[in-house]
Amino acid sequence: MRGEGRSRVYLGLGSNLGERRENLLAALKMLDAMEGLAVREVSSVYETEPWGFEDQPRFLNLVAMVESERGPHGVLEACREVEKKLGRVRERKWGPRIIDVDVLLYDGLEWEDDELVIPHPLMLERDFVMVPLLELAPEAFPAGMAEAVRRWKPRQPGHTVKLFRFGEEEWHG
Repeated sequence: MRGEGRSRVYLGLGSNLGERRENLLAALKMLDAMEGLAVREVSSVYETEPWGFEDQPRFLNLVAMVESERGPHGVLEACREVEKKLGRVRERKWGPRIIDVDVLLYDGLEWEDDELVIPHPLMLERDFVMVPLLELAPEAFPAGMAEAVRRWKPRQPGHTVKLFRFGEEEWHG
């Protein structure tokens, strides 16, 4: 159930270096353990082609819905903290990474400043975001995106392959 005073936030997680499955699981556990955050639902895990910079290993991606008592920047701070603790190094835009945690949607909010844009500005271009997000919560998009989401089709059909789903006992508690 949704807690009083909590916002529903959708995060995109991805990993293509090291033990990809374990990186995703570690990130989910860390997010779930943070003050003011609680992971409530997790999509299936998908193996996907790299996006932006293509000469790199394939990714594992998922979307998580978290309930948050934190504002948008507090959630962004939590995402960056998880990335740092798991050893993410930002060497190249859209390059290989141990973990990536992006804020996709925040309670239907539309927000833009120098650090954060919600909804995530590139999500409609990314099958690795849209496929798991539509699986988990097709109703989560702000009203202003309804038509674009309704018309959305994968850009690379067959390049986003469902592999498995974590059990709640794996990432919670």
